[in-house]
Amino acid sequence: MRRIPESELIINHDGSIFHLHLKPEDIADTIILVGDQDRVEVVSSFFESIELKKQNREFITHTGTFNGKRISVVSTGIGTDNIDIVVNELDALVNIDLTTRFEKSEKKKLNLIRIGTSGALQEDIPVDTPVISEIAIGFDGLLNFYAGRNKITHHEMEANFKNHLQWNPQLTAPYFVDCSNRLLNKIGFDMRKGITISAPGFYGPQGRVLRLPIQDALINDKISSFTAQGLKITNYEMECSAIYGLSKLMEHDAVTVCCIIANRMRKEFSNDYKPVIKELILKILQRVTA
Repeated sequence: MRRIPESELIINHDGSIFHLHLKPEDIADTIILVGDQDRVEVVSSFFESIELKKQNREFITHTGTFNGKRISVVSTGIGTDNIDIVVNELDALVNIDLTTRFEKSEKKKLNLIRIGTSGALQEDIPVDTPVISEIAIGFDGLLNFYAGRNKITHHEMEANFKNHLQWNPQLTAPYFVDCSNRLLNKIGFDMRKGITISAPGFYGPQGRVLRLPIQDALINDKISSFTAQGLKITNYEMECSAIYGLSKLMEHDAVTVCCIIANRMRKEFSNDYKPVIKELILKILQRVTA
């Protein structure tokens, strides 16, 4: 068994992991992931009690109880690069002995539930409604750096998608990966299901044009007309694919639910999405702890 070197798994002087500044006892098995730092406090405001609050950079963690069950909420910041840090370090906290630097023989499975905001790519999805991501498409390329990528992705979907979009070979190869069916059924049984694209940026990578033209002006029209396994591509966001991909490789359960705050096809934006997000958070907390 390999001992993980100090340069690869960095432990702070207080025994916490490098970026998150957390120790193994600080986190619950069920973890809500939010991009926005301020949303951590919104989630934990529903907790019956809070036992821990920690922060380093954009990574804020609160751990407490809801419905009598221990639960954590962690802010990730924006983007799949941050997700690479967060998911790897959360896994290390439960599946690597930080003292000996060896993997534990018995692995723990985490429940990772992302609650975020998103832009719809289908005209029939109203703003202020939740969409649960059954499949994620990664435009980010993160998963392509990991061995085992091809064992957990949908190769035929990827090929069909690239053909449908006439994919530019200068772009990173997209990957398709599933959510956890268990969490999908537990949390999203009455929600709109679809395919979510995780983009490596908010403007050009999501087809937005301000001053800079993009290489394919019709990309969103092509995306909205694509279908796989009876599902359409419903929305854009920026973290889901990495959460799903890394979770599959590490054998954790993961799902993403996003509140649609913009409809890209109808050019609409929510008047006030924050109360809707708060309602969605409470619903997910109730369902995940039921």
